[in-house]
Amino acid sequence: MGSRTGAVGRIAFCGSGFFATMRGVQLKARQRLGKYRIERRIASGGFATVYRAQDTIEGVVVALKVPHERYLQNQTLLDEFKKEARIAASLDHANILPIKNAMFIDDVFVIASPLGDRTFLDRIRRRVAPRTGLRYAEQMLEAVACAHKNRIIHLDIKPENFIMFDGDRLRLSDFGISKVAVRTSLKASGTGTLGYVAPEQALGKPSYRSDVFSLGLVLYRMFAGVLPEWPYEWPLQGLDRIKAVFTPAFVAFLEKAIQVDQRGRFPDAVKMLAAFRKVKPRALRVDAKLRKKKNGTTRTRDWRTVRFRQFKREHGQALGTRHECKKCGGPMSEPMHYCPWCGEHHKKFEGATSFPVQCGRCNRGMKKDWRYCPWCYGAGYEPDEREYTDVRYAARCSNTACDRKDLMPFMRYCPWCRTKVKKPWPIENSRDKCKHCGWGIIGEFWQHCPWCGRTHGRGR
Repeated sequence: MGSRTGAVGRIAFCGSGFFATMRGVQLKARQRLGKYRIERRIASGGFATVYRAQDTIEGVVVALKVPHERYLQNQTLLDEFKKEARIAASLDHANILPIKNAMFIDDVFVIASPLGDRTFLDRIRRRVAPRTGLRYAEQMLEAVACAHKNRIIHLDIKPENFIMFDGDRLRLSDFGISKVAVRTSLKASGTGTLGYVAPEQALGKPSYRSDVFSLGLVLYRMFAGVLPEWPYEWPLQGLDRIKAVFTPAFVAFLEKAIQVDQRGRFPDAVKMLAAFRKVKPRALRVDAKLRKKKNGTTRTRDWRTVRFRQFKREHGQALGTRHECKKCGGPMSEPMHYCPWCGEHHKKFEGATSFPVQCGRCNRGMKKDWRYCPWCYGAGYEPDEREYTDVRYAARCSNTACDRKDLMPFMRYCPWCRTKVKKPWPIENSRDKCKHCGWGIIGEFWQHCPWCGRTHGRGR
């Protein structure tokens, strides 16, 4: 009967027998706990047990985190679980595991969250391609940076606490021992996980730099295939494997993150993410030199790749083209329904969204307080009562009766009242417009309108 500590994904199957005893009530397969029907236990840690359960009202499968009985009887520890739920609910980010529900059911405190496929620890037990690893690294950095921006130190960053979902999306979980930082450093007990905890954190003096250290070790293990051991003196075990694939600039980035002296590290994950994005385009050695054909002659990059890179330099940041067309590889943004390079129709979005949840119809991202999908007219969502602000809101709904009115660029419908957006969306620094729908295009590069799919034949 196996289990893995700290996981919230489909990780271990423990059979259909009795799972645990909680206030004298045995949890077993097919047992009801409020609206949830227990299916099986999937993980057990030092503080709680995690179950796979069916939400019989919404008809979805969830992960239920249930504190052990002894903690339910300790008000101080129970308050810690309540705090975890509040912290996770306050962080609105695509790479942080959201809380679906947190409540007492039959005197038992339960935290419900989306059910992932597996933990990141399961993933790195197999080889991770360097380019894929860089995508994982950016998602992990974005999650921790979001927490640090909200003055929250996680204090238990490890592969088991990153949960994998469809589309290779990672979500950071388990804020059970996190601290809200009033200053850059704080007093706390020496909590954390052996092997990933920073030296100063083990001594009870954690800071944002402690999360930087733990995250650096996670990245190093992913790329080197081994976890470095104390005293973390360079060159570390597995460094040759990293140097064979990555450039010196990227190696220096990793070395800075896991300095034993915290003064030598990045001050927080926000600065670490900024540094990562600077070295990422030149991180791989294979991109630093020309490829060679099998016959020994030099092969230059084809014109399409050159155009893609030129486009991303000039317009990538403004349009958010962090994704690629599954057919031609051209850069695309999440709201695009058609590839502007080859015209491929992307009815369903594939990739890691920049929003905390996804539309069940088109897979594009949504904020938790939206009533409707603004990209595909999807409906049937129960919005969070809390109102979330976002710097991406750039226009107002034309419906005078709409209670929120906020719109993000290239929305097709208002997420609050479902009114169709009639005013064409322009593109910054481009006067080109699609002759059919009137929305902005970049004729210098694109052959197709990414919003309606019509060919305009101006791109090269």
